[in-house]
Amino acid sequence: MASLGINLPASIVAGISVVIGLLMVVVFRYTSDQKAIHVAKDHLKAHLLALRLFQDQIPVVIRSYGRILLATGRYLRLAFMPLLFVSVPLILLLAQIDRYLGSIPFEMGHPFLVSARVAGAEAFSDATLELPAGLAATAPAVHVPAENEVVWRVVAEREGSFLVNVKTSSQASAKQVVVGSGMPRLSAMRLRGQFWKRLLYSAEPALPQNDVVQMIEVQYPSREIAFAGLEWNWIWLFFVLSLAAGFLFKSILGIEI
Repeated sequence: MASLGINLPASIVAGISVVIGLLMVVVFRYTSDQKAIHVAKDHLKAHLLALRLFQDQIPVVIRSYGRILLATGRYLRLAFMPLLFVSVPLILLLAQIDRYLGSIPFEMGHPFLVSARVAGAEAFSDATLELPAGLAATAPAVHVPAENEVVWRVVAEREGSFLVNVKTSSQASAKQVVVGSGMPRLSAMRLRGQFWKRLLYSAEPALPQNDVVQMIEVQYPSREIAFAGLEWNWIWLFFVLSLAAGFLFKSILGIEI
């Protein structure tokens, strides 16, 4: 079972990489001017060749450098919009995948930190952490005035999904904490407002706008994936494999990139 636990994340990343690699080149194909890109690349190759052939003729070399810069700018202009069409949805998709593959749940018996950022001096001094059965505080709260943060050290006595509550004099704000194994959907923080940050980094509903608690955060351990004899962060493994798949499909489908 241990080997399956190690190999499953790698298999998932490899499968996602192949699919995304194919989708990227197909989207690039239908959102780009393939003929213009082909011409721009041919011009760039011709100027590079002239640079090598006439390297002892200074005026030709200078003109070739200028033409290389112009040809490179033309190629980047042609590739920019297709890359934008690919990159924006890709970033949003990767943010969702990262919630499953980027981190691992806390281990039973291993302490971790719960931090809350609050607004107002009264809430800062009054904030307390309410823990469900299965979680226990192992040290007094630490106050960080410079950041308006209160930090608690907690340990899990059993596995499961828990809700911890940061309580102030006016209200309580909950945050999910997961203890165990596997690939559950994890959210390191819960935020008030900050739509784009929530979209990229949080998998929980926003804290109410009238809440004095601005953020509740836990730091899950990063997941390391064994692949090809190395330990990878999943995002680096994804980029390597998806680029390899993209270049493979580019050659097979005859797409200019």
